[in-house]
Amino acid sequence: MPELPEVETTRRGLEPHLVGARIAAFDVREARLRWPVPAELVERLVGQRVSAIRRRSKYLLIDVDGGSALVHLGMSGSLRFDAQTDPRRTHDHLQLHLETGLLLRYNDPRRFGCWLWQPAGETHPLLSRLGPEPFSEDFDANRLWRLSRGRQSAVKNFLMDPAIVVGVGNIYASEALFRAGIDPRRAAGRVALARYQRLAEVVRTVLGEAIDQGGTTLRDFLRPQGTPGYFAQSLNVYDRAGAACRRCATPIRRVVLGQRASFYCPQCQR
Repeated sequence: MPELPEVETTRRGLEPHLVGARIAAFDVREARLRWPVPAELVERLVGQRVSAIRRRSKYLLIDVDGGSALVHLGMSGSLRFDAQTDPRRTHDHLQLHLETGLLLRYNDPRRFGCWLWQPAGETHPLLSRLGPEPFSEDFDANRLWRLSRGRQSAVKNFLMDPAIVVGVGNIYASEALFRAGIDPRRAAGRVALARYQRLAEVVRTVLGEAIDQGGTTLRDFLRPQGTPGYFAQSLNVYDRAGAACRRCATPIRRVVLGQRASFYCPQCQR
């Protein structure tokens, strides 16, 4: 599933061509996504000029007068710009016709993504219980320490809880915990404030580096230009079970936490 860096990379790739453009038409060729694409969305978007494209957690919000299209890429969704003459590909389920002549196409083989509508001045239920953004002032060591007290669940699961902080998915949680030297299996309530200070810092660093490098391509993710992200080449532990730790040469271990594969160095992470 595309994580925060992939979604932010997508947002940045779309912004120069989408913001300021007027939507001339909106074709829904397959409305059966994770939730059915509401007919209201077509009515609200056609004829409108896009004022901004924002990201909240792993969601994109395409702003027009009256509200926003709320877009999630799901497991395998992607957005790209095509010319009007470019043929439609298999699994191109939706497309926005822009007055500039470009098509914004949404491709989703597994159809786990969504296109929904959020009226202006309201917060969609999918966004209403989300925690702070990792780059915001509301996310810091004090928040992590305070909310973790008494928790016996693994610190990796705690860090991936979107009510604690948004956008720290499986890949980046593994990488951040490695850099912070914290065993992902350790109970969240047994991590000291000083260690959470380090963890908060490296979460921002890891996500920032991934954004700069265009995200992490493992299976389906491509940037809007059709090129892969390169952060996968910088991964220290994720998906490297049995390989030597880049820091100490100890073999990387794999463990399942919260039904997700987790990777760590038994020597560097305590």
